[in-house]
Amino acid sequence: MPELPENVKQNIREEGLPIVLEPKTRLPLYISVRELSLRYQFGTTKIQKFFEGLKEGRIYMTQCKKCGQKFFPPQGDCPICIESDVRWIPLNGEGELLTCTMILVKPPTYAHHDNYIVGIAKMKEGVRVLAWLKIDDPKKIKPKMKVRLETVKREPEQFITYEFTPI
Repeated sequence: MPELPENVKQNIREEGLPIVLEPKTRLPLYISVRELSLRYQFGTTKIQKFFEGLKEGRIYMTQCKKCGQKFFPPQGDCPICIESDVRWIPLNGEGELLTCTMILVKPPTYAHHDNYIVGIAKMKEGVRVLAWLKIDDPKKIKPKMKVRLETVKREPEQFITYEFTPI
């Protein structure tokens, strides 16, 4: 059996089920005993400009030329009007933080990172972006604070991504 919390192991021994009471609500909570490892793969032909932009330090969104709907992350096809004619628009990087949360319990692939903050910001162009918020002290986070979306090389993975920094 994979490594499980002792209370889960005890419930399995006593009740035959991996169900425990959630501490805050005291409602039953099923705890999976399986580890689930996923690796996503998807074609990037229609959104390759997004990845090329990251390499050049630019972050793009798309906008459907027919209905005007804006997308981030970029989409090559508009799900609203089912068109494939999109305009690529570089984000200027300025946004306003709408919400954020500190991640203390991390998925296994991020376990090597210190606790981190993810936030959602509304960008000047009107799209909402989800990204890590790079800030030295979480107490400095304020409602509606101005942030800049920038490309970064995430360590130790060595891949290019994007994150928010306070302005």
